[in-house]
Amino acid sequence: MFTRKLKDAPQGFTFDDFLMVPSESTVEPKNVKTRTRISRNLDINIPIISSAMDTVTESEMAIAMAQDGGLGVIHRNMTVSEQVEEVKKVKASGDLTIRDVITTTPDASIAEANQLMDEEGVNGLPVVKDRKVIGIISRRDILPIVNSDADSKVEEVMTERVVTIEESTTPEEALDIAYENKVERLPVVKDDEIVGIVTIKDILERKKYPSASRDDDGRFMVAAATGPFDLERAIALDKAGADVIAVDVAHAHKPDIVSFARKMNKEISADLIVGNIATREAAEALISAEVDGLKVGIGPGSICTTRIIAGVGVPQLTAVSSVADVAHDVGVPVVADGGLRYSGDLAKAIGVGADTVMVGSLVAGTHEAPGDVVIMNGRKYKQYRGMGSLGAMTGGSGAGTDRYFQEVKGPMKHAKLVPEGVEGVVPHKGKVGEILFQLIGGLKASMGYSGASTIKEMQERARFIRITASGVAESHPHDLLITNESPNYPTTRLM
Repeated sequence: MFTRKLKDAPQGFTFDDFLMVPSESTVEPKNVKTRTRISRNLDINIPIISSAMDTVTESEMAIAMAQDGGLGVIHRNMTVSEQVEEVKKVKASGDLTIRDVITTTPDASIAEANQLMDEEGVNGLPVVKDRKVIGIISRRDILPIVNSDADSKVEEVMTERVVTIEESTTPEEALDIAYENKVERLPVVKDDEIVGIVTIKDILERKKYPSASRDDDGRFMVAAATGPFDLERAIALDKAGADVIAVDVAHAHKPDIVSFARKMNKEISADLIVGNIATREAAEALISAEVDGLKVGIGPGSICTTRIIAGVGVPQLTAVSSVADVAHDVGVPVVADGGLRYSGDLAKAIGVGADTVMVGSLVAGTHEAPGDVVIMNGRKYKQYRGMGSLGAMTGGSGAGTDRYFQEVKGPMKHAKLVPEGVEGVVPHKGKVGEILFQLIGGLKASMGYSGASTIKEMQERARFIRITASGVAESHPHDLLITNESPNYPTTRLM
């Protein structure tokens, strides 16, 4: 019986075990489309998500990911209210309309208006009476008289002819209206009452990111993590505007988690992605709970020690393909979470059925990742740690020991936890947009070799060849000393 377990054990494969075979192709990399599904109901423009780790994704990273067409998952190692605020920051950043409008009244003095502009860092204020816009005053209006006639009323110098727009006005229409009327600000009104303001600066800024991931209202898309049984957090994040709620747990193939996922999905309007899993059976169980996406990966991450400490896991390509075999038949997208080191790994993950990949170490250390830059031996680094590390598991409110099904009572937290991750540093990498450019560039090249013009075609057309250790060695640069480091092939990669 026990010997049979070993004899019948299947083989598992990961990224370095295979290469993709080039196919006849008429596809040019510059012409491929990388738009893909993140969940049953939502699409993003590049198949990359930043992981829900406290050294990877907070609002700054999520904004940068959305700007380039991806998605960021706000980590949950914080209080519910703190996480809600992070979600709101992302939504506000991508909203063309400034909702919290700073206004003044017609009977305010010039001095008061000038002081308000200084305090809020703005150059103009709508003048409002009974919620209705009756004028607008700019710093240029008051600059000549702010010292000599500071007690004058705003209504005496304001511009009474105010050009306004409705909420339904498109950015292109708003820009045309602003240029036509030679104004810099356009109050947004609904039923004659002010609900926001749009500036030319914001419209032009928006045009810089034509491929950004946006919701139906034009705001940046964002995801947020919650615990497997934390319905209160999930509902709060949903109300804050999160487009995706990601259940964040080390092993989601548990009957109580599956059952609660069904309940959670009924209580929120956001799409629900659940993970992590690594087998066909786990996928079938969660699909029966009608979740909107599956996250795959147990132990492949560079900072995860689950496979060593617990002896459990499935090599990532085998795990992704096993889940995708089930999920694709019913239209449930698959997220390959962890184990990626190069852009070629991204292509391989999609080739075996992933719709998107979740990255941690690849974007950790960037400017947008949380944490301070430290200098070691003359080189810049940033902290990077696994969510199963001692530091993450004892990180205060929301630290998520439930992620690894552990509970700590009393003051000796470290002594009562069994970590499944490590803490360290990664080289500082600059802007995350530069990393995403290289990753997507590599993916597009791979799609060109495979003759695939879309992500769906890549999943269908990708062919693989199994290679040996010698094949892996041959694949990397060899027999030379690299003198100029490539941005997509770092020679200082940490072990």
